[in-house]
Amino acid sequence: MLLVVGLGNPGPEYARNRHNIGFMAADALVRRHSFGPWRAKFQAELAEGTIGGERVLLLKPMTYMNVSGQPVAAAARFLKVPVADIVVIHAELDLAPGKLKVKRGGGAGGHNGLRSIDAHLGPDYRRVRLGIGHPGDKDRVSGYVLHDFAKADQVWLDPLLDAVADAFPLLAKGEDAPFMTRVSLLTAPPKVKKDKPPLPPAGEGS
Repeated sequence: MLLVVGLGNPGPEYARNRHNIGFMAADALVRRHSFGPWRAKFQAELAEGTIGGERVLLLKPMTYMNVSGQPVAAAARFLKVPVADIVVIHAELDLAPGKLKVKRGGGAGGHNGLRSIDAHLGPDYRRVRLGIGHPGDKDRVSGYVLHDFAKADQVWLDPLLDAVADAFPLLAKGEDAPFMTRVSLLTAPPKVKKDKPPLPPAGEGS
């Protein structure tokens, strides 16, 4: 059984924030894999289903981001899910918009949600890092992540969320590298076909 956590802030005013891409990914998984309805538990919203033959519990903490670790730890303890079987989906400033990487362990990288989870459970869970880009100045980070995605971001945001949901059976089976490859393929821009040069009229060049 996997415990998959999408990180974000609760409330409609935060729903389209860049920081809430983890919530958006969790919602995409519920839709794509026909999960049961969200229900309140562990200071969070919880949905249950199956992905790639694996039982998956999806969790969206309803605390604020900087105390996300409380509901995650409560769910993990109650459900007896080891840290190795926890996957956290979150916004990543240090990846270009639309890019994705998976890693196990590591630092929080200034992400308050990860820092809170680390404090409760340690760092040895898997992280699905969804790139949102960086504003270029660390003093602008807070305003950037707590601002809604721009209309131009829809070009890559919706395809990324769809690709994560479609490829997630690979991640559920522990196949992290194939999962990353599949998402990359699904989100790659279509190749432009080069037109072949026209044939010369009959009789020319002979």
